[in-house]
Formats: sequence, structure tokens, C-alpha cells
Amino acid sequence: MSKQVLFIQGGGAGAHDEWDSKLVESLARELGPAYEISYPRMPDEADPTYAAWKAALEREIAALDDGAILIGHSLGGTILINALAEEPPDRKLSGVFLIAAPFVGAGGWPAEDIKPSPELGGRLPAVTPIYLYHSSADDTAPFAHLDLYARAIPHAVVRRLEGRNHQLDDDLAEVAADVRALA
Repeated sequence: MSKQVLFIQGGGAGAHDEWDSKLVESLARELGPAYEISYPRMPDEADPTYAAWKAALEREIAALDDGAILIGHSLGGTILINALAEEPPDRKLSGVFLIAAPFVGAGGWPAEDIKPSPELGGRLPAVTPIYLYHSSADDTAPFAHLDLYARAIPHAVVRRLEGRNHQLDDDLAEVAADVRALA
């Protein structure tokens, strides 16, 4: 039986088809046929709202089996982690992976519709491994946001990548290696 992976795209016009599809292709290549990747189109990607994306995430997660892996890129990662902290799913997750996710809260970006929790890490399922990836050359989400997440989620595994862009140069080899290591 293949392992389920849910990949949540970032926000912005064309993000699903023009940008994050390349990340999903890299992940699929690296993981191989033992993994089944779901890559839903999130609602109104050009003008995303927390409420609409959270509702879509809840539907997607409810359709997964226990042991699924959740991966969020950019704004998709930001919404994913905040939604999980707000209402943990009734599924046992094998891992949650955030790639180049902007931090919302003190020191990070403001958001009108995301209410950051000062106890973000404490509100997440303690038994679920959390992985954070960010690159020093990200010109979209500041590299310093990685440290904000690391402080907010002290049990997270932090991967500092050097010289790659917001899309990690369309190479998710490190993410795939960590996903495979969960098995």
C-alpha cells in the first residue's frame, strides 16, 4: 500500500500550475512509486483567504488515512500549520513539512485573517514530527522566518538550506529524504 502525501500549494496567481507543480514533480521523482501524492488546487489562489483554505484543508485531510504526510509550501505551509494548531485533525499524521513558509505573528508578517497562537508548538500534536525548510536566498519569505518558526515549534527539525530560491530551485531532495526516513 502506498504512503499518502498531501501537498498544499502556495498562494498567488499561477502558483498551482506554473510554480508549485514543479515542486510536486521533484517530490514524486525523489519519493518514487511507494508514495501517492495528492496535489489539490486551493480556492482562489490569486487572493487566498485563511477561512477558505482551512476549509479545503479540512476536507482534504479528512479523506486521508492515518499515517499520511502533509507538506505545505509558502503560504500553503503557513495556513496548514496554523490550521493544525487551531483544530488538530482526527487523523494520526506521520509528519508535517513546511517549505519556505512565511511566519505570521510577532516578528513575522501580519495577517488580517490568521490569528497566530503564541503557543503554536504546544498546540500541535506532540507525537507528530514537524520539519521546517528555508533557504538563505529566498527573496519572498525572509530567511529569518525560519528562526521564528524554530522558536515557536521547539521540537521541529530545522533544515537551513543555502543559496536556493523560494522554490528551493525546484529541488525537494532534502524533503524527500526526510519523508522516506519516517518509514
